[in-house]
Amino acid sequence: MSLCLSFRGRWKMGQKNSLGGSSQLPKQDYKALREKCLMEGRLFEDDSFPASLCSVGSGPLLRKLPPGLQWRRPPELHSNPQFYSADTKRLDLCQGVVGDCWFLAALQALTLHQDILSRVVPLNQNFTENYAGIFQFWFWHFGKWVPVVIDDRLPVNTAGQLVFVSSTYKNVFWGALLEKAYAKLSGSYEDLQRGQVSEALVDFTGGVTMTIKPAEAPGNLWDILTWATYSRTLIGCQTHSGERVLENGLVGGHAYTLTGIRKVTCRHGPEYLVKLRNPWGKVEWKGDWSDSSGMWELLSPKEKILLLRKSNDGEFWMTLKDFKTHFMLLVICKLTPGLLSQDVGQKWTYTMREGRWEKGITAGGPMKSPRDTFWKNPQFLLSVWSLQEGRRFPMPCSVLVSLLQKPRHRHRNWKPHLAIGFYLFRLSKHYGDQRRLPSEFFWKNAPIRWPEAFLTEKEVSQELQLEPGTYLVVPCTSKAGQEAEFVLRVFSRKHIFHEIGRNSSAVFSKEIVDKNEGQDEFFTKLFEKCPEINAVQLQKVLNHMTWSSLGSAQPFFSLDACQGILALLDLNASGTVSIQEFRDLWKQLMLCQEVFHKHDSSHSGYLNRTQLQAAMRDAGIMLSNDVCQLMLIRYGGPNLQMDFVSFVHLMLRAEYMEDAFQNLTQDGKGIYLQKPEWLMMTLYS
Repeated sequence: MSLCLSFRGRWKMGQKNSLGGSSQLPKQDYKALREKCLMEGRLFEDDSFPASLCSVGSGPLLRKLPPGLQWRRPPELHSNPQFYSADTKRLDLCQGVVGDCWFLAALQALTLHQDILSRVVPLNQNFTENYAGIFQFWFWHFGKWVPVVIDDRLPVNTAGQLVFVSSTYKNVFWGALLEKAYAKLSGSYEDLQRGQVSEALVDFTGGVTMTIKPAEAPGNLWDILTWATYSRTLIGCQTHSGERVLENGLVGGHAYTLTGIRKVTCRHGPEYLVKLRNPWGKVEWKGDWSDSSGMWELLSPKEKILLLRKSNDGEFWMTLKDFKTHFMLLVICKLTPGLLSQDVGQKWTYTMREGRWEKGITAGGPMKSPRDTFWKNPQFLLSVWSLQEGRRFPMPCSVLVSLLQKPRHRHRNWKPHLAIGFYLFRLSKHYGDQRRLPSEFFWKNAPIRWPEAFLTEKEVSQELQLEPGTYLVVPCTSKAGQEAEFVLRVFSRKHIFHEIGRNSSAVFSKEIVDKNEGQDEFFTKLFEKCPEINAVQLQKVLNHMTWSSLGSAQPFFSLDACQGILALLDLNASGTVSIQEFRDLWKQLMLCQEVFHKHDSSHSGYLNRTQLQAAMRDAGIMLSNDVCQLMLIRYGGPNLQMDFVSFVHLMLRAEYMEDAFQNLTQDGKGIYLQKPEWLMMTLYS
């Protein structure tokens, strides 16, 4: 009991907000704590999140714990513990007894983007060099990237098995440690029991979430998914409410990760498929296109081999039609709002303001009647401009408004979210007053946008198409007098945004550079005349591209090289690639360019054996010395060095063979192929 009292008291030492309760983590200097532990020859113990039941929580989660719960460090659990391993590229995390499928679904989406993952999870941490039992993670917490420091003591049962998140690779621990850091940020493991996948996606990225109800989705849902899948987005989804495994294999009220999409060619025509993963790491869909479905026989042998994996690993395919029927929510989180407007050719900027609703002062509630207190809510002035100034009829401006409410208690679930929303009013063209607008203004002027429903969620966002001009944004709660702090963000091409009537407590303005800006326009123009391109057309495209990272050593793709690339991508043996297959290629080409440039230290345009091995390792492909030497003999030049074009071919082939092996193996050690399958995989690739 003393530990629990000490624990809660320690949290109260954090800075208190005006609404009561502690809103901050204790400040801990990771480097200083690590150095101190190394100097003293001891392992770090985090008193602010101790290895005790206080960190687990005090609610229903306690009843799920196994008897004899212990706390152990990874070196005590495995002879060769790894923090993170590049060769465990598969989605390898499995949910434990905490009901945090929403967190795991978002985390699995994070693993699909190495650059975003490394922002949250510093991948250079380990259990060997200068190991002190201390680890650090980063989360986007209401406008700021905040570090969370933990020790590596993890809860296990008497057999030494992790009770919460674990990896299918028993010696890999980054997922379990990240969950512990997120539990500390949230107050306890118990505070992860309920949540929305959108919350974790924002905390991992600082991005903007877009929520779609699949059953009510627009007709271009496939186009939205296509654009999202090949951009810098993280995608999660949730089934209809319930708490049991249904006859079709789905779990009611459960979060899943959308890991891919595929348009396949069947004998009766095209079929649109989505690939999902259950955070449990098991229990899969049993309908059409499931692992045991006969629908796979409608595909070409090569396409079947590369898409179908008969393994109860929680990952499965289903049709878009079935997805729309069985899933209640689709959540897309993007680092820039381009997905929402699909504007191209310009950079985005965003402005962030912090504010609060205080009872009797600024907690005015919604618009209900002329005599209400709505005018007391915080008021924000937004001026937007068209980038095509001077045009007789300027185009509407794409604007995204995002309202996030801060937690009202140190423990995330101790006080539920309020129902929140915002109103938008058009102001006079010549409005320049900095005083708050009085109640009379709201009697006489109707809003042009208002909440269709107030939502009890962490974030509420809306995409707007606004004429150039000046607007008023008024965030509020569903009832007057409700207190909370909030963050209001505005994204657009060009704007000014500030609170009127008082000084804002924090201001952050920044320009967002989207690496993929304009690429969708490029793809569309490329394929608008012919939906499929052959090797000759592919050669023209690749040789007309500017490889910015490669400098003066611009590559030349021969027809033979392009035929080899096409053979790897062409799953239905048509001799051409579609826009979907080209998107896959584009994504891999950008990774190849980045990795090649990083390891070509002399900028010669070639990699030697040491550089090749390191480059492949960075891309998640492990090659032994002997195999690396053979690859240089097969793909390199006479001097056993490899140029960029050959590196691309090797990378694509290695990915292809890895996917084929994983889909065909039954035991992870070997595969059985019939002669036609063997010939197809070796001769036509």
